[in-house]
Amino acid sequence: MGDRIAPAVIAVVLGVAFAGALLVPYVAVAYRRRGELGPGRAALAFAALVYGLALVAYVLLPLPEVDAGFCARHQELTDPQLDPLRFLADIRAEQVGTGPRALLANPAVQQVVFNVALFVPLGAFVRYLGRRSIVVTVAVGVAVSVLVELTQFTGNWFLYPCPYRITDVDDLLANGLGALLGALAAPVLAAVPGQRTEAPRAAQPRPVTSGRRLLGVVCDLVAVQLAGGVLGVPLNAVLLYGAGVPVVGGARPGWLVPLQQVVVFWLPAAALLVLLPLVGRGGTVGQRSVLLRPARADGSVPAVPARLLRALAGIGGIVLLQGIGGLFSLLAGLWAVASAVAVFRSEGHRGLAGAVTATTMVDVRAGHPAPSG
Repeated sequence: MGDRIAPAVIAVVLGVAFAGALLVPYVAVAYRRRGELGPGRAALAFAALVYGLALVAYVLLPLPEVDAGFCARHQELTDPQLDPLRFLADIRAEQVGTGPRALLANPAVQQVVFNVALFVPLGAFVRYLGRRSIVVTVAVGVAVSVLVELTQFTGNWFLYPCPYRITDVDDLLANGLGALLGALAAPVLAAVPGQRTEAPRAAQPRPVTSGRRLLGVVCDLVAVQLAGGVLGVPLNAVLLYGAGVPVVGGARPGWLVPLQQVVVFWLPAAALLVLLPLVGRGGTVGQRSVLLRPARADGSVPAVPARLLRALAGIGGIVLLQGIGGLFSLLAGLWAVASAVAVFRSEGHRGLAGAVTATTMVDVRAGHPAPSG
């Protein structure tokens, strides 16, 4: 895999992982700032995340191995190239043949084009998503380019004994030009579907849709997984390094696996999906992220027993049954499918849990159930 392809692949993989980790806070912030998520806006945010990771990967990767002759092999990279427009001489020196095809095959031309193209997305994202002026956008591009060159000049901030990539002032010029072109092309991003041309007031209630309900469920599942990971890492660290328990491989004591299951799965699932709906006006972490809460027909907050029953009849009960395993997992799967169908088909998209408890879901910004859509 080439040096320019591998960082892109790594960025996509890490981008998916980071997107999963940031899903719940991103959804919560989007609903509170704009009143809704907007799939187009989310897609652009994900693209910006992947681009940022790709930029970091291109700067740092591949990481070379350090041996006794490392600095000797990179001796010519120690001094930065501070001659502006030096790339023109490099193009003439490496040019073989004439014509457009020969020019495009010139390695020096390819390097300049790559450095320009690398910062076009940065300019577009800063200009469009950040709503900055063209001047500020170019300044941001140049500042990021300076940071990149300093990272290369210092050997990844002195993690390496000497630079292993050239520091070139022409890269600043190419990157700044790329940021300018990206800023000029930023209006093209408005063509991405799923965005509002004018953001409505964030305090305005929105319809309770099936997509919004299912997005809340996805946030619930992600939140339980993340909470389990956050609790599991220190637990394993304490067991492995503090108590000397062989967590990975080796003969593990009989109490270890149940303890890990309780901390990593049962505790976060019960806390986020069953106990949290009993606090305040109710709602799981996912429902709160999309600004939904359970309510009676008149919009009032259900009593605690009704909220507990709704949590157990909904995503909370499904996840807990799945955790038991065996036939309970099958029952959880069937109940999940039926609940998903009911979200689409039921009045107000209240689902099976709402039918069982005679409750519905409303927008937290509305005094009464918001109209379904």
